Amino acid sequence: MSLHGDYDAQNIFAQIIRGEAPCYKLYEDEDVLAFLDVFPQSYGHTLVIPKRSAARNILDIDVDSLAKVMAVVQRLTRVLVEELEPAGVQVAQFNGAPAGQTVFHIHMHIVPRFAGEQLGIHASVKAEPAELAQLQARLLRRMGH
Repeated sequence: MSLHGDYDAQNIFAQIIRGEAPCYKLYEDEDVLAFLDVFPQSYGHTLVIPKRSAARNILDIDVDSLAKVMAVVQRLTRVLVEELEPAGVQVAQFNGAPAGQTVFHIHMHIVPRFAGEQLGIHASVKAEPAELAQLQARLLRRMGH
């Protein structure tokens, strides 16, 4: 897909927002949803998406929605760093298929980086559900839930 086009209301993230598809939720408010990536590039890979903005990428999203997403990105990045103690953390956002975007609903990636570990290939290996559920519980405890 190119950078431009119509928003597909049946994309997996839209389905997750509507409750039609499951996710390992870490955070939700009126405007933003965050959950663990089921195809993680590293342990703790988290996705943060706007709930009210039918935006395919950064070119489409309104600035207020983007600001709300970024505030949650910062909060969850802090939680991931405190809990998982990575050597670094990568925050990324892809626009268009040539840039690596695979779901055409704008989303931010928070990818903890651990010393000596290579980054997994984006969207290639599905995590074990039990491992994701365990990590979800661990991170929710850290956030006081």
